[in-house]
Amino acid sequence: METDPFRIRGHVADFDAVVADIVAASARTRDLVPMLADVAYGDGPSEALDIFFPKGPRDNLPVHMFIHGGYWRMWSKREYSCVANTVTQAGAIAVIVDYALMPGVRMPVIIDQMVRAKKWVIEHIAEHGGDPGSLTISGHSAGAHLATFLIQGNSGASDVQAAFLLGGVYDLAPLQQSFLKDEISLTNEEVAAFSPISQTHDPGCQVTIAVGENETVPFHKQAETFAAVLKKQGSLVSFSVMRERDHMTSVRDLGRPNSDTGVALANTIKQTSPAGLTGP
Repeated sequence: METDPFRIRGHVADFDAVVADIVAASARTRDLVPMLADVAYGDGPSEALDIFFPKGPRDNLPVHMFIHGGYWRMWSKREYSCVANTVTQAGAIAVIVDYALMPGVRMPVIIDQMVRAKKWVIEHIAEHGGDPGSLTISGHSAGAHLATFLIQGNSGASDVQAAFLLGGVYDLAPLQQSFLKDEISLTNEEVAAFSPISQTHDPGCQVTIAVGENETVPFHKQAETFAAVLKKQGSLVSFSVMRERDHMTSVRDLGRPNSDTGVALANTIKQTSPAGLTGP
C-alpha cells in the first residue's frame, strides 16, 4: 500500500489509463481546433507555447493561459492540448505553455519562464485576435504552483483577471520528505523562496482553488491553507471540491467542457464580477 501521499501513481488505480485518455484527447484537440504550434516566447528550447482559437472571427477575444503539472520534472504542453477544447468552447483563445524541467534547471528558471510567457501573451496576443486586458490563467498541480507567481502583487496589479488553480502545491516543505527528495532535491532556500503560502498576491485577481474529492490529505490541506492566505490578503476566493475526482481524473476533466471541472474552468474565463465568490 502506498504511504507517500505525493506519489500520485500509488493513489490512482487507473493512472496509466487516465494519462492515455488525456494524451488521446490532446491529439484530437490538435487535429480539430485551429492552432498555431510552437510559438517562441523566449530563446530557450523549451520556451514555446501553443495557441488555440475558437471558431468565428478573432477580434478582441478573451485569453486563457494554462500551465501543466508533473512535479516540475515531467510532461509538456503537448500532453495538455485538450484543455484548449474547454477554453475555446468558452469563447476564449487558449495559450498552453511549455517550460524547462527539473532537475535540469532549478525553480527560479521555471518561474522566470512563466513570467516571460505571460509577458509575451500580454504584449503579442492582440496580433492573434486576443484582448490582453481579459487574461485569465489556470494550472494543475505543479502548474497551479507556477500560476501563483503570475498573480503576485509585490509590484502592483498582475494583469490577470482570474485564476483557476487545480490540485496545487502551495507549500513545498513536505515534498522534501516525499519520493521527490531524490528526483528534484528541493533545497531549504527554494522552499522558503518559492512556497506560494509565503508570497504576496494581487487582490484584484479573482481566484478559484479546486481540489479533487479523492485527492490525498495534503492536497486538501494545502488548498484550504492557501485559500485562507489569499483571503487574508484581500483576494476574492472561491473554493471547490470536485466530486468523485482524484488528482488525475480532475485534470482530465479540464478538457471536458461538460464536466464539473470543465464548467468551473469556463466560469473562470467568463467571470467579470466578484458576485457569488466566497471562501471555503
